[in-house]
Amino acid sequence: MGYPQRAKQATMLSDKSYFGFENLEVYRLGCELVVSAYRLAEALPSREQFDLTSQLCRAATSVCPDIAEGKGRGSDKDFLRFLYMARGSLLETVSAAHLATKLGFVEAQVVKPLYEQASLLNGKINAFIRLLEAPSP
Repeated sequence: MGYPQRAKQATMLSDKSYFGFENLEVYRLGCELVVSAYRLAEALPSREQFDLTSQLCRAATSVCPDIAEGKGRGSDKDFLRFLYMARGSLLETVSAAHLATKLGFVEAQVVKPLYEQASLLNGKINAFIRLLEAPSP
């Protein structure tokens, strides 16, 4: 099966929720952030492959699994802990993007879409955290 067919099949599978976490807006936004981070990584110099590029991709890629694992833990307390970790990974991603700009590897406009996605996701994670931390009525 060629790449286009596999990509189409993967898209079809991702439209269906098997475990519940796939329906969470923060999870879907996290997946979009990963795509943006990898696109940004492609613009970085090859000499950064094992340093900044790797850090950027690893940090972004941690957001989704943290959300998924937290949702699967079965308690709000555990889910909160993983949401905090996801937020930390998100901010680490933003930090790596800042460094890429400061070091002159990419122009600010190249990083702007990632910043906008990160800002939206950060707000959604924070709102989710507040919801789970709120006392039960």
